[in-house]
Amino acid sequence: MLPPQKKSSGAEIEELIALLAKLPGLGPRSARRAALHLIKKREQLLLPLARALGIAADKIAICKECGNIDTQQPCAICADAGRDATTICVVEEVGDLWALERAGIVRSRYHVLGGTLSPLDGRGPDDLFLGKLMERARQPGVTEIILALNATVEGQSTAHYIAAELEGLPLRVTRLARGVPVGGELDYLDEGTLAAAIKLRQPV
Repeated sequence: MLPPQKKSSGAEIEELIALLAKLPGLGPRSARRAALHLIKKREQLLLPLARALGIAADKIAICKECGNIDTQQPCAICADAGRDATTICVVEEVGDLWALERAGIVRSRYHVLGGTLSPLDGRGPDDLFLGKLMERARQPGVTEIILALNATVEGQSTAHYIAAELEGLPLRVTRLARGVPVGGELDYLDEGTLAAAIKLRQPV
């Protein structure tokens, strides 16, 4: 039996590495390299990053209107008078909203569900930001709901559920065109694919 490996740095550095390793795409080795790089660039990276994280933890909040994250209430998108208030684009997560904004193809309002329906994971309608969506869909002037959900089984099931809940309201419910591949996630698609999917959206 091999003896336990000795730690090569203090507890504070080990904690930094452990926390970095929890980030998506970073394993123990890459987290150690990232930590070392931050420490070497203490003035240029580590201290500004620590300040930015502190400010983010203190000021960032979830928009009570749409579920986006921002440092103001309502968020900048909801507060933008230049947005098309007749249309609400529904996405699963904030990352999907960012992907559509990067493509520059949506000028509507957004609504972030915070996930998808997944009975196997114990996630039902009450676990998502669905109640507020139904409230917003009934507001005067709203004429279209775009279901820009990922083309996964859970995403499509959630889209069908929302469409059924909206049935009977005087608005058009559309979904992304088939340009979004089955199993694809918005955050990983290129801008051209997203643009085509939005332009070729179809009634549910």
